[in-house]
Amino acid sequence: MKITFITVGKTEDAYLKDGIEKYVKRLKHYTKLELFDIPELKNTKALTEDQQKAKEAELILKKITPNDHVILLDENGMEFTSVQFANYINKRSVSSSANLIFIVGGPYGFDQSVYQRANDKISLSRMTFSHQMVRLFFVEQLYRAYSIIKGEPYHHQ
Repeated sequence: MKITFITVGKTEDAYLKDGIEKYVKRLKHYTKLELFDIPELKNTKALTEDQQKAKEAELILKKITPNDHVILLDENGMEFTSVQFANYINKRSVSSSANLIFIVGGPYGFDQSVYQRANDKISLSRMTFSHQMVRLFFVEQLYRAYSIIKGEPYHHQ
């Protein structure tokens, strides 16, 4: 199984890039992970929020195949503890041959077409984080999930 992490825009801050790279390297021992940044739209001042979400949706949906299991990182999604998230990842990897696609939308969230395509929605927190920070938090939690699945001592309970 492969995991793809799609984000709109790119990470600009060096300290976040370093943190993301640290966990992506660690994840290579557990799974094939692909990071894909969809470029931010240009000239968005001329677009409404809905138009911007629709354009981002077109780019997002091009990266998804019919067999992929799509999970949106969304403030209204399911909330997990780290152990529950590990169980979710483990269940998905054992029960399905589909690739897991995790997606972070643009500044206004997702277009309805992306919500319709999604299989699940997950919330990392009830708090709001910058899109750049969410990337680091997510790859760390993914690494934590695999360390829990493997019974390794990274996660303390």
